[in-house]
Parts: sequence; structure tokens; C-alpha cells
Amino acid sequence: MSWGIIGTWRMALEGIVEAEKLLKDGQTSIDAIELAVKMVEDHPEYRSVGYGGLPNQDCEVELDAAFMDGDTLSIGAVGSIKDFKNPISIARKLMDEKYNIFLVGQGAEKYAHTMGFERVNMLTDYSKKEWEKKKSQVKLDKLKAYDGHDTVGVVGLDKNGKIVAATSTSGLFMKRPGRIGDSPLSGSGFYADSEIGAASATGVGEDIMKGCISYEIVRLMEEGLHPQDAAEKAVNKLNKKLISKRGKAKDISVVCMNNKGQWGVATNISKFSFVVATETEKPTVYIASFNEGKTTYVKATQEWIDTHTE
Repeated sequence: MSWGIIGTWRMALEGIVEAEKLLKDGQTSIDAIELAVKMVEDHPEYRSVGYGGLPNQDCEVELDAAFMDGDTLSIGAVGSIKDFKNPISIARKLMDEKYNIFLVGQGAEKYAHTMGFERVNMLTDYSKKEWEKKKSQVKLDKLKAYDGHDTVGVVGLDKNGKIVAATSTSGLFMKRPGRIGDSPLSGSGFYADSEIGAASATGVGEDIMKGCISYEIVRLMEEGLHPQDAAEKAVNKLNKKLISKRGKAKDISVVCMNNKGQWGVATNISKFSFVVATETEKPTVYIASFNEGKTTYVKATQEWIDTHTE
């Protein structure tokens, strides 16, 4: 059985390098993808996820995360959780629950504490300084408050055919307290079905959740479309609809993989990086771009990888 893993943004590279080892060894995609996401969450230089994530208007780091098992369609998700180290692991634990699988705010924090998860202040000195700088610029009308966002979304297929999807993010920089984007919402930020494939999205959640785009990509793959065709069709359709109805479409990027290990990517922005590893391809960073309804991508140079964290 083929195996593979694909993740959003260059920040997924280190985690995918380690997750690849587990998948090669025949271990479950759940363990592999949790490891990949945790490594992003733990890295303070990846400012849009986990420790060191960019804070909300009150200078608090609120985190969203989700996990989905394509074998059982089990889902676990948390939103607006503060002061816990690895929200992706809390989301994974919630997949075991029959009810109460999506918890937010104080409820999510109480659950995490009860389950013994590590409580950590996720605000770094750097993130606090960035918040202070952004706040002064916003007051002067020199910068939009919401500049700064990215989700790590990872899809993984193991040798037993289990495909999973996971997401983790600190959401929009300077967001209102309690704001939740698409990342922990099933069908929007992620979706997985081992009989078909899985997808994950990144960008501005307020637009992504208007199209349930991850579910749509999996649905298109079920109809027989190659993952690349499914991703492009879904992104282009939502992009055009948003422009038609609202005059503009905000950032939308997706990654996906089918149950054969074939993958696809699509975006509506000028530069979107992603990382792929399969049984025939070592972990590789690509840079995708959008032009006239078509997504193209090239391999990133080592120099680019060394100088970028997004």
C-alpha cells in the first residue's frame, strides 16, 4: 500500500521529515501526523502556530486545532484554547469521545487540564513585541490589524490505507478574543475519508468557511478527479463565487491526497509553499503560485528554504 504526507507552508518541513520516518516504518498516520504538527507547534519561530503564535487584540495567544481519522470519520477539535502546549494532541484525544468532540475556550482548557495536558504560557517575548508594534501602527492607521495568519494543515496516508487530516493555528493576528476561523471546522479547514482521500486548507478562514472547501475537494476526488484537478476546481470555483458575490476573495490555499498517495495543491495567491513526502519522493518543499485560474509550482531552492519560515 502506498503512503504519503503533505503539509501547508515551509514550516511543515521539519515535522514532515520526522513523520516520514514513521510512515516508512509502517506506523499509523495518526502518530505520524500528530508528530509533524507538534513540531510546528513547538517551534517559536513559526509565528502563526502554537508557541510563539501571534496574539489577539488583548495580547493573548488563542489556539485552534483539529484532527480527523478517515477510517472512522472521528473528529476532535478545540477552539480559542489558551495556555496549553500542544492543541493538536488535545484534538486527537477528543477523537476518542462519543460526544463533546469540539470544545472551545474555558471548556477546552478544563478538559485539557483534566486529561493531564501540559499548561504553558504560549506568548513569547518576540510575539509580545510584535503585538505592541502592530498596535501602535494600527492606531496610526498605517497597517491593517489582521495582517498575519497561516495554518499548518497536514494530510497523511499510511501503509494500511488510513488517511487522516490535522490542522493547528493561532489564527488571525490581532483577532477579536474568541474568534475562530476555518481550521477546526470539519469540511472547511479539513476533511478525511480513507475510502477517498483527505484535504486541508489555509488562508483567511472567514472566506474559506464560506465554501466548505476541504469536503468539496474530497467529494470531487470521490467522483474520480485526480487530487490536483479536484483542488484546482474547488479553489477556482470558490474564488470566482466570492469575487462575484462580494467583489473580492481573500487568501485560499489547499493541499490534498487521495487513498492511492497521489497529491494535489491549489491556491489563489501569488506564493504558497507546501511540503510533500511519498514513497517515491523525499521530503520536498515547493512554491505554488496562481495565474489565470491555474496553480503551478516549482521546487524551492535550499537558499529559499534556509531564509524562510512561512
